[in-house]
Amino acid sequence: QVQLVESGGGSVQPGGSLTLSCTAFRYIFGRCAMGWYRQAPGKERELVSTLQGDGTLKYKEFVKGRFTISLDKDKNTVYLQMDRLINEDTAVYYCAADGGCETTGTLPVPEGYWGQGTQVTVST
Repeated sequence: QVQLVESGGGSVQPGGSLTLSCTAFRYIFGRCAMGWYRQAPGKERELVSTLQGDGTLKYKEFVKGRFTISLDKDKNTVYLQMDRLINEDTAVYYCAADGGCETTGTLPVPEGYWGQGTQVTVST
């Protein structure tokens, strides 16, 4: 079955940087839409950035100019480069991908897929 595996979270001071990775198994990134989401304590999960199937990159206003989403097709991995982090960026970050881009022989899940999440903590 499809797996999305995130890594790269951690603790950083305000103004610092982190790079999150999301590697897909039994799924091909770059053909279907995928996105990074986050959920802060006590808040609902929110969209942060998306990579569309046609290569279009989108960012929510609160991360625009600070976060960069990118794809390494050879590694089948999507990255979220996070710079100039602020306390409000503290959250569990998840990658998600639409169904429809599974590798041959993999049973598709139309609702799509989510990773397990990785914690990002920004504090002094």
